[in-house]
Amino acid sequence: MYYDHFVLPFTIGLNVLIIFLIVKYIRWIRTFSRQEKKLILKGMFSVKTLKAIKETFLESLVHHKIFRTNPFLGYMHMCFALGWFLLIVMGKTESMVYHTSALNPPYFAIFFRYFHPANETFPYSNVFAFIMDLILLFILSGLFLALAKRISSRIVGLKKATRHRPLDLLILTVLWLIFPLRFLAESFTSGLRGGGSFLTHTAGDAFSTFLPLDALAYPAWWAYSSALGLFFLLLPFSRYMHIPTEIVYIFLKNWGIRQGKTFNAFSEIQVYSCSRCGICIDRCQLNTSLGLNDTQAVYFLKKIRHGRDYSVQQENCLMCGRCEASCPVDLRHNALRLSKRPDLIRITKDTYNYVKQLPFTPAKVAYFAGCMGHLTPGVIRAMRLLFQKAGVSYTFIDENGGVCCGRPMLLSGNQNAASVIVEKNKAILQASKAEILVTSCPICYKTFKEEYGLQMQVMHHTEYIDYLIQQHYLIPRPSEWRTVFHNPCELGRGSKVYAAPNRILQAVSQKINTPYDDENSLCCGGSLANTYISGAQRHRISTDALRIYTSYQPDVLVTACPLCKKTFAKKPDAIPVKDIAEIVAETC
Repeated sequence: MYYDHFVLPFTIGLNVLIIFLIVKYIRWIRTFSRQEKKLILKGMFSVKTLKAIKETFLESLVHHKIFRTNPFLGYMHMCFALGWFLLIVMGKTESMVYHTSALNPPYFAIFFRYFHPANETFPYSNVFAFIMDLILLFILSGLFLALAKRISSRIVGLKKATRHRPLDLLILTVLWLIFPLRFLAESFTSGLRGGGSFLTHTAGDAFSTFLPLDALAYPAWWAYSSALGLFFLLLPFSRYMHIPTEIVYIFLKNWGIRQGKTFNAFSEIQVYSCSRCGICIDRCQLNTSLGLNDTQAVYFLKKIRHGRDYSVQQENCLMCGRCEASCPVDLRHNALRLSKRPDLIRITKDTYNYVKQLPFTPAKVAYFAGCMGHLTPGVIRAMRLLFQKAGVSYTFIDENGGVCCGRPMLLSGNQNAASVIVEKNKAILQASKAEILVTSCPICYKTFKEEYGLQMQVMHHTEYIDYLIQQHYLIPRPSEWRTVFHNPCELGRGSKVYAAPNRILQAVSQKINTPYDDENSLCCGGSLANTYISGAQRHRISTDALRIYTSYQPDVLVTACPLCKKTFAKKPDAIPVKDIAEIVAETC
């Protein structure tokens, strides 16, 4: 049996890590509800597992989403993740071919170049040596980028990089040492006994000309094994716990587990899955417009994990979802923040008695303007006109007064108060006997779809107008207006409504495509979710967003949210800001 005492640090560290992870994950999953456990069992033996494997490869190894956002950062992460994975797989394959058995101990493949004398040959030994050297060079190139990122994050396209605790800096240093130490150990051994390929063999020959390799080779293997063992021991207490945990998260979410309104074990799994890549920092407008770079998702999750005060990060968030849309692991940042916001409002049976059922005429289509809709009467006038031109019989649910959908309460964390509003409104909406509920407010739209459980189709007015155009109930004429579209946070990233507004604007105007379309849309700054920043700071965010959109020189800035329209329109010297319903009404 191949053995040497230097394998002990690696072996001990690996076994301790495996035991720790098994116990940790079992404890988390044991707290899942019975329904969630059923979802896991059902999903485990379905095509969802194949989807999870694919996502694990794309996001945990190749880092596909990071590549799309930042190719340099994506390449750096891929070098470590995919490179290390390939070293393990190819090393194990090589050891099995040499040893003709899969039952050799785990360390044999890791330290194969020590145990395999260079004068022993086996099938494709030169090919394996070349591939292993190539993979090692691939990893070392990523290490070079990581060092450059530490010197200046702008080298890899990041304006801001995450700040690390001393323990994280220690394990980062250990990680960076692992592969240079492997390179040295294999090169020193090659210089003494031959073997290796274009990288380690060439380096070994060079080292042999000026170094006492017979005295250095064995300590180098000890150092390599010790670095691996120390990394495994420190991993559970550092940011690198994300490496195994994000894989667990990917499988759980593909099997149907979702983040609820309360912070639970699945929430903790998400906290531990954050790699702290820092992408969310540059995506956050609180950073780019206000210079606030301590409240982003990465710092919120970091403070939760380490038991530090996160009250500021909990409230100081626009909930725009830009960080969520760019997160490589697809963490549910908004839901996690909401789960930590305290439910402070106490309610009684008489709370919200002012919410009453107002008289209305039953119709197939019900229209709900919402609170902000009533503050932007131009949107309501446009919708009335479009209903009339399309010959739609509808009932105006909140015509005689605004009825809050409950979303502001939900965003503040007051779940109990929101539930009372939801139940009262639900009774009103169901009494309308409508088959379709159309709303002009994306905030209401998202709330009706996700919180109400209505027995009717819920449509944002962009979806309904698109339907009317597709069915030729509305026949708009193309205009010469050059438009830029601002897709509201709750409509685009929040509800994934992208196609309908794009089709409408392409039909009625000369739509200008920008890098801020679809999921990259900017927040207007008028978010109801942030209870921390001042009015002046909100104005700065909206001014910056307006400046970016108007830089494309449109005739009209088009949005699809009464709150966003009102926020942008506060700057009187800017270009006209119109709701998409107003644009269509003017072209029909």
